[in-house]
Amino acid sequence: MRAATIAALAAVCGLCLGTDARAQADAGRADAADVSAQSGVRDVSALLAPIIEKHDVPGMVAGIVVGDRLFAAGAAGVRARGEPERVTLDDRFHIGSCTKAMTATLCAVLVERGALRWDTTLAEAFPELRQTMHEQYQRVTLAQLLTNRAGVPADLSPGGLWGRLAAHTGTPREARRMLLEWLVRRGPAHAPGTRDLYANAGFAIAGHMAECAAGTAYEDLMQELVFAPLGMTECGWGAPGSAHAIDQPRGHGRDGKPVVPHPVRADNPAAISPAGRLHCTLADLSRFVSLHLRGDARNPNRAVALLRAEIFDILHTPPDSLSDYAFGWVRSVRPWARGEGAEATGRVLTHSGSNTMWFAVTWLAPERDFAVLVMCNQGERGDRACDEAAWAMIQHHLNTVGRRE
Repeated sequence: MRAATIAALAAVCGLCLGTDARAQADAGRADAADVSAQSGVRDVSALLAPIIEKHDVPGMVAGIVVGDRLFAAGAAGVRARGEPERVTLDDRFHIGSCTKAMTATLCAVLVERGALRWDTTLAEAFPELRQTMHEQYQRVTLAQLLTNRAGVPADLSPGGLWGRLAAHTGTPREARRMLLEWLVRRGPAHAPGTRDLYANAGFAIAGHMAECAAGTAYEDLMQELVFAPLGMTECGWGAPGSAHAIDQPRGHGRDGKPVVPHPVRADNPAAISPAGRLHCTLADLSRFVSLHLRGDARNPNRAVALLRAEIFDILHTPPDSLSDYAFGWVRSVRPWARGEGAEATGRVLTHSGSNTMWFAVTWLAPERDFAVLVMCNQGERGDRACDEAAWAMIQHHLNTVGRRE
């Protein structure tokens, strides 16, 4: 998985939305026939068709969120390269590390309920492991795990751990315990709190802290405390769809060939679910994005839900000057995101995700109360395609609502 692609999107030149895009309009509308059925949702499928062709990716969905609703949406391409089944807005796409902000949100709910604290340490959460836990890990906090500051290593292949996680046949919760026990017996990659190191295992451990504190498996907790309250009804774990039919988009490998859904070969091990193993529809992802868009302190139409305002402030703020990584979000500044007020800075929240077979990216502009999200069923070249599509969505929205001079 990879972190947010800020530099990549910044380097994208403005996408031409003129003659070439309009020439694809008929095909784009056919790809997203279901868009028109959604009252008030603008069809932007025609913007995606030339991007798919340019980057040679099979399919894509994209949307623009304004406030608390999906303002525009589009779908283009096919579910599997070489097959006729078209991508639709009802399809489920793997979102990779965009799951991280959801895990942080789940932990925030538990913090509000008193089941966890941001400064809950590994030694407190797992006292039964204290005797075998490396001294530096004992003081690692939940907040450090969720902000990549815990010293957890990025590479889990040394010692064969990744292979054992992939071969694990027990429950995901048991796999996360195996991951935790293996890591904490060894020293961290660096002294906790001294540097930023993007690590999927840190979020996996945070998810295990949550499930142990609540007495319920992480996957069930997410459904109960995040997905259900937000109306996210089409979420699941691992590669979407079935092996015997192309009933959902399929991820595509580095060779561009579709990968048949499989619990191991089509995704990361189940232990990594809190870091990036979720699939969902565009509509479901838009509901989560809207939660954070409207929850941000710089949104002029701020309307918090699920969590208190001060909790959103924590989730959207890097804890120190080590990096711009907060709790599953990268915080930065973009001129196009600048609002109207005297304190406007153009602050954005962003993240991307990939298990190498899919790619997804989200960009939130709270000061202007809008966000864009894009999902593609190929990782190789899908990153560039998603970045270009995100920029096209941003340009479309600014041109639709009128660019502020």
